[in-house]
Amino acid sequence: MSEVVTILVVEDEPDQRELICNILTVSGFNVLQADCVESAILTIKKSPIDVIFSDWKLAELSGIDLLNYCRKNIPEIGFVIATAYGTINHAVQALQQGADDYIPKPFKRQELLLTIDKALKAKNLRGQNKELSARLSEQNKLVGIVGKAPCMQKVYQRIDKVSATNATVLILGESGTGKELAARALHEKSDRKHEKFIAINCAAIAESIAEAELFGAEKGAFTGANTLKVGRFEAANNGTIFLDEIGELSPSLQAHLLRFLQEGTITRLGSNDEIKLDIRVIAATHRNLPKDVSKGDFREDLYYRLNVVPINMPPLRERQQDIAILADHFIAQHAKQYKCDAPSLSNELYRQLLDYHWPGNVRELSNRIERYVLLNDESELTQNFTTNLSSKERSDVPAFNMPEQGFCWQQFERDCLARTLTINQGNKTKAAKYLNMSYKAFLYRLEKFEIKS
Repeated sequence: MSEVVTILVVEDEPDQRELICNILTVSGFNVLQADCVESAILTIKKSPIDVIFSDWKLAELSGIDLLNYCRKNIPEIGFVIATAYGTINHAVQALQQGADDYIPKPFKRQELLLTIDKALKAKNLRGQNKELSARLSEQNKLVGIVGKAPCMQKVYQRIDKVSATNATVLILGESGTGKELAARALHEKSDRKHEKFIAINCAAIAESIAEAELFGAEKGAFTGANTLKVGRFEAANNGTIFLDEIGELSPSLQAHLLRFLQEGTITRLGSNDEIKLDIRVIAATHRNLPKDVSKGDFREDLYYRLNVVPINMPPLRERQQDIAILADHFIAQHAKQYKCDAPSLSNELYRQLLDYHWPGNVRELSNRIERYVLLNDESELTQNFTTNLSSKERSDVPAFNMPEQGFCWQQFERDCLARTLTINQGNKTKAAKYLNMSYKAFLYRLEKFEIKS
C-alpha cells in the first residue's frame, strides 16, 4: 500500500479553503489547513508535510514569505502557489523564489491535482538527490580522508583527476599523514574498486623471503617450499597494490619491481615463465627519494617509473584549521567503535590541540583521541604537550643569546641533533628522550639532516 501524501492548504478565505481541502481529501490526500503564514509554520513544525498549496495573498504575510521560510528550513518540501488571474509577474516571482508550480485563479479540479502532482514529483526528486549526496558523502568518509584546508583540497583534486586512470602514483609525506588513506581513496574512486586492494609494508618484509612473498615461488624453489606460493602481486591481479615505505626496498627487489612496471609481467621464484598481470601500482614513502637516488641507495630509473603522478600529503602542522575537524571526527569514530558516549572538548582543549606541533601527525591525533574517548581523562589527551612549559621545564632550557646578525636555524637544529647523539654515545632512544622528543620525530629529523649515528 502506497504511503498517504500530506498536503497543507494555506488560504485565508474560509470558503475557498474548504473547497480546496474537500477536492484534495476526496482525491485521497491527507489534508491539513492554515489561514495565515504564522499558523502554517506552526503546523509545519508539528507535522511532516509533503506539499504546501498556498495562496499568494494572505493576511499579514504573503505566500512568498512562506515559500522563503520553507526553502530555507525544509528545502525538499513541494510548494505550489495560487495567484490572482492576470498577475503573471507574481507567477514569475514565485518560480524564481523556488516554487515548483503556480496556478492562476480560478482553477479547475484537474488543474489543481496536476500542480499537486508536479510539486510532489519535484519533492521526491529533491529527496533522491539528497539521499544520493549523503551516500556519496558516506562513501568519502569510508575512504577516511578528512579535512578542508587548502593544502588538502589540492590532494583531493589530484586524487579525483588520476583515480580513474591506471597511472602509477607516488605518495609522499611524513609518517602518520595518511598516505595509505590516500592510496585507498585512489582505489575506491577507480574502476578497480570492486577488486582487491593489497597493501604491503616494504620495510616489514624479511629480505630472505621478500621475492617469494611479492612475486611467488614454484614448489621446490627453495628449502621449505613444499607447495606453489602465489605472491602478493599475483593475488592483486586486476586490482591495486600499495607499496608502503618503498624507499626500504632492497636493490634486488627494486630491479624486479622495475621490470614489472616496464613489462607488466612477473616471474615466480624457481620458474622461467612470465605471468602477465593487470595491476595499478601505488607507492608511498616518507624518505627523500631524490637524495637516495643521488647517494645510490635507490634506482633512478625506478624512481621515475614510480613518480608518474606525485601526491604530497601535508603534515598536520601545515593544516592547522583541520585539527578541530579531525578531533571531532575521531571522537565520533572511536565512540561508535567502542559503543560509548562521545566526550566533548572544551575551548581550552581545542586551543591546546591547535598549539601542539603534532610530530606524529594525524595518526598521533587519532591515537590521543582514542585514549581520551576510552578513559574520558583530559590529561591523557594532552600528555607531554610542550606548549605550556612548567617553571621546572623552563629551567631545563639552556641559556641562548640570539645574535644580532641572525643565524641559520636549520644548521643550528642539525648541530643540536648531532651533539645530542654524541652526548648519548649514538643511542637514539636516549637522545630522543634527552630532547623530550618522540622517537619517530627524532628519527625523522636525523634523516632530514642526513645525520648518521
